[in-house]
Amino acid sequence: MAMKQKALLTVVAMLWATPLHAAHPLITDDTGTQGKGRFQLELNSEFSSETEKENGIKMQERSGESAATLSYGLSDNIDVVTGLPWQWFCLKEDGSIVTDGNGIGDLSFEIKWRFYENKDQGLSLAIKPGISLPTGNEKKGFGNGRISEGIMMIATREWQHGAFHCNVGYTHNSYSQEQDNASLKKDLWHASVATEVKMMEKLRSVFDVGIDRNTDKAMDANPVYLLGGLIYSVTDNFDLDIGVKKGMNHAERDKTVLAGLTARF
Repeated sequence: MAMKQKALLTVVAMLWATPLHAAHPLITDDTGTQGKGRFQLELNSEFSSETEKENGIKMQERSGESAATLSYGLSDNIDVVTGLPWQWFCLKEDGSIVTDGNGIGDLSFEIKWRFYENKDQGLSLAIKPGISLPTGNEKKGFGNGRISEGIMMIATREWQHGAFHCNVGYTHNSYSQEQDNASLKKDLWHASVATEVKMMEKLRSVFDVGIDRNTDKAMDANPVYLLGGLIYSVTDNFDLDIGVKKGMNHAERDKTVLAGLTARF
């Protein structure tokens, strides 16, 4: 596979038709909603790197994403969520840039509905359908070029010192570019579990492990990741977070550093 094509496929693979807007830096979402009339704004960034040798040539790939996600509570148990990412990538061969680019990705709209809640048991269930609109430049690899859709099932179990979350989801991507239709899978799935542990009054540690169906038709292995991080609540309505995601097989990125902030109002 040509190096430039490989880089573009990697960027496209970062785009989910139904992005996972979890409590950053977690990828696994929870059933929590904002409450009627309340807003939440998340500003997050992630930076990935990967280095490999191919026929004696050292290839270095760097990519990243910054995203703004806004949630609004239609009711106490229903949120409307919209997000827009800005992405970039750079591929080097023996220190020389082969290809690079940057631009906005596809705009997403989701609805999270917590349809079941048992406060005595600390158990709640939610469903989150969503679509992505082709606002990114698909010719440069920053979007699908067509409307895509997906759905996520979410379960949360809370206890005195933290919470446990589980996600199972499906996404159908539609592509406008012939090369994307030829090289990328359309039907994707995701499964992950995560836990939050209250370490101090304002500090939580988070752990996340998950697997996604590989978007690349040429690869059989599915990406598996392991993530660890911290969330610090500066106030009741303002959080700072940081995390590191590690690829557990060759199909996942080697290392991704995540950081962000969350404001509720």
